[in-house]
Amino acid sequence: MLVRPTRLCLPVLARCTRFSTGNPPHVIESEKTSTKSQPEQPRSALTEPELASMVIRGRAIYPPMTLPRPYNIPVASLHFRSHHPFLLDMFAHFAEHAASALGIPASRPVHLPTQRSMWTVIRGPFVHKKSQENFERRVHKRAIKAWDADSETVNMWIKYLRKHMMPGVGMRVTKWERAPVGIGQQVFQRGMDKLRLDTDAAKVQALADKIVQQELLADDSEVADKPS
Repeated sequence: MLVRPTRLCLPVLARCTRFSTGNPPHVIESEKTSTKSQPEQPRSALTEPELASMVIRGRAIYPPMTLPRPYNIPVASLHFRSHHPFLLDMFAHFAEHAASALGIPASRPVHLPTQRSMWTVIRGPFVHKKSQENFERRVHKRAIKAWDADSETVNMWIKYLRKHMMPGVGMRVTKWERAPVGIGQQVFQRGMDKLRLDTDAAKVQALADKIVQQELLADDSEVADKPS
């Protein structure tokens, strides 16, 4: 006896049929026989945009696609902290997938040293004064570094992570932005404009000659005052 599938199973079956690697159900039998006779061509690897546009169940549990770093220029560094290592690893995995979907070359989560803090307090101020109790707090840390990405894309990635922030996980972001060519000359010109050097060159030269004459007279007076 066959059981009729429920309505909830129909969309799932349709989705699985749509994204299956086989031929779709509407292919004619003659086309199936013609394709069988032709030799199969090797399939090319799917890119990250193609994978992101497909609904693949269970894809989030696997590591994201590693993107190449053509220029190897760092653009951002993310530090995550939490008292719960399970939540920390889960959010770091989520950040990896978000960076891969946006086309940002990012590293795997790096385990940083765990910060341990210990306290020893007495159990009571009167009878149990000699009885002590120990408490410990551990802060687990992870780090992810990104390279070769536009500043707008990095800002979009950080805003997306802050919007879907996991409770119990803290994030600190360090960004590096590339300055345009000639930024040093621009800063120097900005500083010179703030000084407002409106004096004339002749006045400056006259003041310098006056200072020199005063220094020479002071030296002559010191030589004259010395006993022979």
